[in-house]
Amino acid sequence: MLRQLSIQNLAVITDLNMEFGPGFNVLTGETGAGKSILIDAIGLALGQRADSDAVRVGQPRAQVDAEFRVPGDSPAGHWLAEQALDDPDDPGCCLIRRVVMADGGSRAFINGSPTNIGSLRELGARLVDIHGQHDSQRLLDSAKQRVLLDAYGRHRDACAAVREQAQAVRKLHQALAELQQADKPSAAEIELLTFQLQELESARPEPGEFEQLDQEQRRLANAEQLIQDAGTVLTLLAEAEDGAAAERSGKARDLLAELETLDASLAEARELVESATIQLDDAARMVARALERMELDPERLQTVDERLTELHRLARKHDCKPQALAEQIDALSARLQSASHAGDQETELREQIATAERAYTEAAQALTQARAEAADGMQQAITKIVQTLGMPDAEITVGLQQAEQTFSPHGCDRVALLIAANPGQPARPIAKVASGGELSRLALAIQLVVLGDDAAPTMIFDEVDAGIGGAVAEIVGRRLHELASDRQVLCVTHLPQVAAQGNQQFHVSKQSSANNTRTQVELLGDQRRTEEIARMLGGVEVTDRTRAHAREMLGLVENA
Repeated sequence: MLRQLSIQNLAVITDLNMEFGPGFNVLTGETGAGKSILIDAIGLALGQRADSDAVRVGQPRAQVDAEFRVPGDSPAGHWLAEQALDDPDDPGCCLIRRVVMADGGSRAFINGSPTNIGSLRELGARLVDIHGQHDSQRLLDSAKQRVLLDAYGRHRDACAAVREQAQAVRKLHQALAELQQADKPSAAEIELLTFQLQELESARPEPGEFEQLDQEQRRLANAEQLIQDAGTVLTLLAEAEDGAAAERSGKARDLLAELETLDASLAEARELVESATIQLDDAARMVARALERMELDPERLQTVDERLTELHRLARKHDCKPQALAEQIDALSARLQSASHAGDQETELREQIATAERAYTEAAQALTQARAEAADGMQQAITKIVQTLGMPDAEITVGLQQAEQTFSPHGCDRVALLIAANPGQPARPIAKVASGGELSRLALAIQLVVLGDDAAPTMIFDEVDAGIGGAVAEIVGRRLHELASDRQVLCVTHLPQVAAQGNQQFHVSKQSSANNTRTQVELLGDQRRTEEIARMLGGVEVTDRTRAHAREMLGLVENA
């Protein structure tokens, strides 16, 4: 539930702190005092759109802090834990902060951690359900009526199944459309692909073959030079008559070994020469072995040249590098297979579409059946409540009609909420029959009926009792009081009959001076509450009679 609300520099509010209790909390005050701004502030904290114009004039930013008590096993508690946004020091606390800058932009925090507006809205939906002054008008929308029926019937899984099947059908139809729009290969193109593939497969280029042949060709083409120069190197290293490098190095090593006995500082020089001698010997042996393998082979050179020429020709013809000829075979094979089986792909897609459409139809029919069963119970429950709200002869019907959209993610049904306000009258759409006050009462009745175990723990009603009064207003107040028996309810109202039902009452007022206007809120004690109820009853002048009436109304609630 909402425990505390702090607001700074939002519209006409400079600095305001409110502490709410469990049960039924009512907010009253004159029109324009700022009651709805409080509701807007809560909505802002829960992720509603931020408008920089709402920042108090002359201030750099507005800030709203909302503190909630969140049980760990509640939907909000689970969400916080999953997102690692719970407070380890106080797991039952959820502190939301929203900052709106006067120059544009906003920031949001959950338990001190920065977050985005999407996450704020996800959490907000699990914490608070806000019903504004115009929510009753949403009842006129068939889509909203469908949502309410599904909420009443607990059709979450059935609706999800229909959405998934509708998405599958849509994707398959899209794939078929893309396949049909694609250029289909002609018989001549298939024939060309076949010839190109056969030509490459006959040549049998292997991965890495071109690189190996290129290296071998360079070696064979320069074999004479290689043999001559390698012989020279071997002579210099080990066979020169005037002293080969390896022989000279060995002599230097032996001489340094003798000198080392006389001067130890030459030990390092001796080690370096010894290492060089070993490396020169190794090099001479490697060159000698290479010379043994070297030979002039003009026939092999001709064979390699011819193969390289063939690979270059094929590469030019297929517009690729010689190194990629083996990969070109795979690419041509894939293109030929796709071209040859284009018709098979379309046939397969059509079979998949037929299967998906059957699955959708089954899921949609199951949802229709569930809706039909829920509609009967829902209309009876709404009728029962509406008849206690000053419409004793009203009969509510929840009708199902065939939807116009094919394979809709919402199923095959169009939900119509109908009302027969008087006996003998046919049921007609509520948009053509219900007045503003009747819509408000109908909206309240629906909320009482639809409300389930997974509903938000805090519900806010912003003047949803507009257009009613008298005994009906008292019944509405009782209903809201009943609703608050197992959850927190906040209600902005101008009706004393509703306000008197609250467990606690806040008075919202606006203070104006020459250069300043600000809203303030007072939690009313018994005496001040009596005065406020009397004001709501009597208007401008509060008399002893209205005070007595106010005390009587409050007493009736306390003794109920």
